[in-house]
Amino acid sequence: MAKVKTNAIRILDAKKIAYEVLTYDNKDGKIDGITVAGKVGRNPNMVYKTLVAQGASKNIFVFIIPVEAELDLKKAARAAGEKNVEMIPVKDIQKWTGYIRGGCSPVGMKKDYRTFLDESCRLLEEIVVSAGKIGVQMALKPEDLITIAKIEIVDLLKN
Repeated sequence: MAKVKTNAIRILDAKKIAYEVLTYDNKDGKIDGITVAGKVGRNPNMVYKTLVAQGASKNIFVFIIPVEAELDLKKAARAAGEKNVEMIPVKDIQKWTGYIRGGCSPVGMKKDYRTFLDESCRLLEEIVVSAGKIGVQMALKPEDLITIAKIEIVDLLKN
């Protein structure tokens, strides 16, 4: 059980999913994924960021990709069955997800949005994602994240 309790951590606890809480100091204001990976002592290829986009249909979609990678919007749109998708403005992240930029977890958003995880996760025994608060990450098995957030695995990265 974690000392820090976020909505995402409460959900993992309720579902009895094993995880590790990784905390870091963010007094320097650096919350980019590569910096966070260093702060929590994990290889950046296992630390993933949660991106929120809106399709041409106005539906919201969630894409989870490695912090060092860039989302291919055409692949994302294809996966979502949309003509196109665009990242939502940073100012709207909390409105749609309940989380803020830098603390957006794929677990425990306001609604269950259709969520996609890059296929690179298949190579990992552990994946690190935001626990829903800046300064708090959670490490868990990719298959547990996939199950808890009802995630679809697809190729999302720019080549």
